[in-house]
Amino acid sequence: MKRLVLPGILVVEGKTDSDFIGRFVDCEIVTTNGSAVSRETLDYLKEASKKKSVIVLTDPDYPGSRIRNVVSEAIPTALHAFIPREKAVKGKKLGVAESDEETILTALSNLIPVSSSKPGTISNSDLFELGLLGNGGASARREVVSRELHLGHVNGKGILKRLNALGITKKEIEDVLKRVF
Repeated sequence: MKRLVLPGILVVEGKTDSDFIGRFVDCEIVTTNGSAVSRETLDYLKEASKKKSVIVLTDPDYPGSRIRNVVSEAIPTALHAFIPREKAVKGKKLGVAESDEETILTALSNLIPVSSSKPGTISNSDLFELGLLGNGGASARREVVSRELHLGHVNGKGILKRLNALGITKKEIEDVLKRVF
């Protein structure tokens, strides 16, 4: 079986995630040991980010989002890999280790910078016009766009930030919506 070689540091929540991903990805994996990311871990990641990419792959839930925010604040150049909620469930558990190899590899091949120096092109009014904000079906439409563009689970504010960080145009979103709806 061919293993993916990732030339950076992969940040995950715990040992179960690390053990699971380590079966098919070769890279340095750093665990946060939950949502209370230690100062030592952040200091190491900051220093390492001067030489390597830092990639964050956390559970698609509130604690995972909190970890992303903590790491992004400390390391604005961090890249993010997102797994869809529906592909991260086994029984009553939700998380990275509950997904499968294909889901992880897809997420790692669609990395997203959360902060970007290029100006965004999408506005809140564009999101309203596209039906991604302000109506009863907005959440479902955001979910589809988010899944198709590998943005992870997002609310209205989050999708705007991620679309602009990637430089995605209104036309690209329209194309996704036409293709799916």
